[in-house]
Amino acid sequence: MIVQKYGGTSVGTAARIRRVSRRIAATVRRGEQVVVVVSAMGHTTDRMIALAQSVNPEPPARELDMLVANGETITAPLVAMCLEGMGVAAISLSGLQAGVRTSAQHSRARIQDINPGRILEALREGKVPVVAGFQGVTERLEITTLGRGGSDTTAVALAAALKADSCEIYTDVDGIFTADPKVVRNARKLTYIRYDEMLELAAVGARVMHPRAVEIGELYGVPIHVRSSFHDGVGTMIVAQVPMEERQRVRGIAQETNVAKITVLGVADRPGVAAAIFEPLGKAGISVDVIVQNIGRSGHTDLTFSVAESDLKAAVKLVKAAIKDVGARSVSSAGGIAKLSIVGTGMLGTPGIAGRMFRALADAGINIEMISTSEIRITCLVARDQVEKGVRILHKTFELEKS
Repeated sequence: MIVQKYGGTSVGTAARIRRVSRRIAATVRRGEQVVVVVSAMGHTTDRMIALAQSVNPEPPARELDMLVANGETITAPLVAMCLEGMGVAAISLSGLQAGVRTSAQHSRARIQDINPGRILEALREGKVPVVAGFQGVTERLEITTLGRGGSDTTAVALAAALKADSCEIYTDVDGIFTADPKVVRNARKLTYIRYDEMLELAAVGARVMHPRAVEIGELYGVPIHVRSSFHDGVGTMIVAQVPMEERQRVRGIAQETNVAKITVLGVADRPGVAAAIFEPLGKAGISVDVIVQNIGRSGHTDLTFSVAESDLKAAVKLVKAAIKDVGARSVSSAGGIAKLSIVGTGMLGTPGIAGRMFRALADAGINIEMISTSEIRITCLVARDQVEKGVRILHKTFELEKS
């Protein structure tokens, strides 16, 4: 059994839907059981959000989910119709019909359970289930969406629930590259990458895979094959271990431009203050990334952290409300920044990686505003207009163009 997911560009036109359907039909005729997950046709979700904001600048989250979930429920029956026209029995299913149960947080719901009974019934009847990705329902049957890129999450979660042999993610690129090929012309496609490396890359800006999809793949041991929907070439396998010859200290460079920072000045230097600031952000579903706290002086300190720029307005409002209780002096914020990251399991325990990164950026005149690290990642916040230059510099510094 194979789960195949097709992204928005792959199903963006009637001609592309026919091409995708021919690929699905060919897989079925090889004797495979296929479950298909589809995204909305290219830019459909963006158009729906723009339409919603034209009638209400801040549309209610529930109603927005009711609206944008329709993108996928349009694509699924179109693909099923196309397959039927090719002589392949198929049936389209919404997230509800596919048994996808989620948390109740609109626009950022998380999959809690999948009951694939309807999908298995379709497979027993010799039909190809074509599932609308990106969506599910709560226990109260409220429609929810999983966040941008959530169709990846749907596909990998279905593969786990169905105990499928693999999950194929079809997209408009050939696989996972050492950097964005649009930024670095000689970026190299990776044949294999580890789950943890892909998770870090996805979390810091590589948009080929959704981070939660990679998490589920790692948790349930689902091999994920990222490949192009436009030709039959081999893509990139996301697996637990990569062959020895594929291992390099730094495996990839990523950038994220949807970044802003918030600084809380004059915070009381005592227990519980950080919790009072960050707990409301967490409850609102706002992720905080890089956090820097200065050394306290005279009982006070400054705290700076980054959030998605799309969350900045809501985050500042929550922080200003929180500091009334903790006695901070003021709150400031700024956009126009970006995250620049290097990722690789080979970095663990290898001296000098950070120094090489910082020296390369310094020699290029790129100032580092904040730094965050994990065992296999180093992230710097830099000016947004310098991030692409930084990607090219670091790609060359760590010789990622070499196989």
